[in-house]
Amino acid sequence: MGSVSLNVASSRRGGRRGLACLCSPALLNLLVLLSLLSTNLLALLAFLSPRARGPVPAAADRSASSSSAISTQVAAIAREIDATRLVPHRAALPPELLLFLSPHALPLGRDARTGLTHMPASVAHACFRSPPTLALLSAFTSYEPRAACPRNATLPHRLLSKGCEPLPRRRCLSRGPRAPLPSSNMGVDSRRWVKPRHDHEFLIDDVLRLAAAASTKIRIGFDVAGGAANFAARMRERGVTIVTTVLDNAGKPMNEFVAARGLFPLLLSPAHRFPFYDGVFDLVHVGTAALDEGGAPALGQAGTEEALEFLMFDVDRVLRAGGLLWIDSYMCHSEERRQVVVRLIRRFGYKKLKWVAGEKAGTGSSKTAMYISAVLQKPGRG
Repeated sequence: MGSVSLNVASSRRGGRRGLACLCSPALLNLLVLLSLLSTNLLALLAFLSPRARGPVPAAADRSASSSSAISTQVAAIAREIDATRLVPHRAALPPELLLFLSPHALPLGRDARTGLTHMPASVAHACFRSPPTLALLSAFTSYEPRAACPRNATLPHRLLSKGCEPLPRRRCLSRGPRAPLPSSNMGVDSRRWVKPRHDHEFLIDDVLRLAAAASTKIRIGFDVAGGAANFAARMRERGVTIVTTVLDNAGKPMNEFVAARGLFPLLLSPAHRFPFYDGVFDLVHVGTAALDEGGAPALGQAGTEEALEFLMFDVDRVLRAGGLLWIDSYMCHSEERRQVVVRLIRRFGYKKLKWVAGEKAGTGSSKTAMYISAVLQKPGRG
């Protein structure tokens, strides 16, 4: 009996020594390392397996297709505005114009989103729409590179009047002023907007009082087709900054004249989109020239109702909510034309702060003219 007990005890002691050997730190570390390696290997195989990937989520698929569609549209637009495709007789064009119209390589190579490798030049399609306009454009770009620019003041005006805007850039040096400029601040009319002349002409101080009564502060404004910028000069006396669109006409240096008065001239015809962000002006001032020429195919011709609507929408775009639209003595050539303007104004829902409409008797052989003068406030739109 005693020997059996001794053997059992000895057997237990031997088992413990075997387990101690199997559970040594070195062996445990090796087992942990092997399990980590096998787990990572299995995860890698599962990730690379085609069956484990599954279908692409619908949201990601829509995003990818939308991005692809946008890239395709951008590429199509870029190909469409490539002016070199629109020129019928490229060999007859001046070398400088051909150089400008040639697509220029992108500095970083192919664009991944659009697939474009070159960027076409930004020249208006109207520049190539008719042979006379193309001839004017050729004359505009016929010069010696890096020399003085040719002095032909009427060419830019004639091109802009035909819708050829923007014009191509030129590699020639600008000249100085073309003629001595008058030193008078007002230059043309010292009474307009200050002293009453006609019932349909509003005074600046009256309009500013209307703005104050309507809780609108006038700080910066936009005068469309403002000529010599007399309106801007008068508004400056009252602490209001006005940007004026000016076109040189018949060789008269109107832009230089306006700049010499310390005012801001903008070379832009009323027929084109205003290069301003939405809702930046407190006041937009338009008269007969702006409303008749806006959107018209050539300056001096009254635009269609659709063209006038495009102009009014652009005026509305740059005018802030609560700002004022001043229609200054618009002389309509017919009652039908006046009704067109009235209908357009009603569509925009402007509030009438002041409104005068009627007839003005002509002198001599001139016909009776219909007129509209109004100060309107743009509503807030949610």
